[in-house]
Amino acid sequence: MPTDTLGVPEVFRLTQPAKEERLLPEIVERLAAHRAGCPPYRQIMDAIGHGADRRYRRLEELPWLPVRMFKTHALKSIPDAAVFKTLTSSGTTGTPSRIFLDQHAAAAQSRMLSRTMQTVLGPHRLPMLLVDTRAILADRRTFSARGAGVLGMMGFGREHAWALDADGAVEPHTVEAFLHKHGDRPFLIFGFTFMVWLHLYELARDRGWDLSNGVLVHSGGWKKLQDRAVSPAEFRARFTADTGLRRIHNFYGMVEQIGTVFLEGPDGGGLYCPDFADVIIRDPRTWAEQPAGTPGLIELVSTLPTSYPGNVLLTEDLGVVHGVDDGAWPGKRFEVLGRLPRAEARGCSDVYAVPAQGRAAL
Repeated sequence: MPTDTLGVPEVFRLTQPAKEERLLPEIVERLAAHRAGCPPYRQIMDAIGHGADRRYRRLEELPWLPVRMFKTHALKSIPDAAVFKTLTSSGTTGTPSRIFLDQHAAAAQSRMLSRTMQTVLGPHRLPMLLVDTRAILADRRTFSARGAGVLGMMGFGREHAWALDADGAVEPHTVEAFLHKHGDRPFLIFGFTFMVWLHLYELARDRGWDLSNGVLVHSGGWKKLQDRAVSPAEFRARFTADTGLRRIHNFYGMVEQIGTVFLEGPDGGGLYCPDFADVIIRDPRTWAEQPAGTPGLIELVSTLPTSYPGNVLLTEDLGVVHGVDDGAWPGKRFEVLGRLPRAEARGCSDVYAVPAQGRAAL
């Protein structure tokens, strides 16, 4: 994996004080550009008392947008003619978020996603098993968050194999052929958490598949696993015990900050913020920053969004910071606890329609 001279992963190297010192002026500069380029954003900021002359001393003082704003407003800081790609969120009800990227923004998010994921995958593309269906990529201009996630991860692999057919049913022979060809050396597995559990773990356990050389990268879908009484810790433990798979990395991110992912460390001790991003946990009643150990609403901060005002977003997810500069990597170490009660379901894998043969297990 890419590291600096101290052996620290390249994108996870800044201590929390150093990160805040670097991020604050960059984010302030981004917000000023959005004020100039996005009149609706400027109107919102002026209405809540964050005018152009406002000064900020800490990240927690920066004005956040509720992530739901991207469902109700077309927020972009670029001309219509510059829109290169439009991404949509994966909400199962209501209006999806719309995220507008120009070519520069699309290239930047792809580059930073690559640098982040190379932390656990290394610099070379690995044979890749996707626990999904090729049909998810039907329209390459307007993606769901799930499709964008799949396409973004495909660049880290080669000789791609799809574990599910066009109807979403698992194809055991495809997986077995992949393992026969690539299972004796490192290979990459990617999928959304619930789908990986239902369509890979259970089949691998029952068929005795050896996944010990695999690297599993997964995200989303914990709600359905909680319904099946499977915790994140049990997810890791059972995969290791029953298939030999040990290198397992969850990640957290959303289409509204495309390219920014918060990655699980090598010891499974929590999610970490890359050097260009941070997380703030807020009290949902007072909006004050919560101390470590106290749950609240997750606010995400990232320097990446340039074509739309998505640098400081208040999510509808609950989380808790477990520690700061005390884990395998520097910075905040946190956990996503679930959705805010009554918030719209939006998990990437939760929009997956389970085929008929799998419904009885739900």
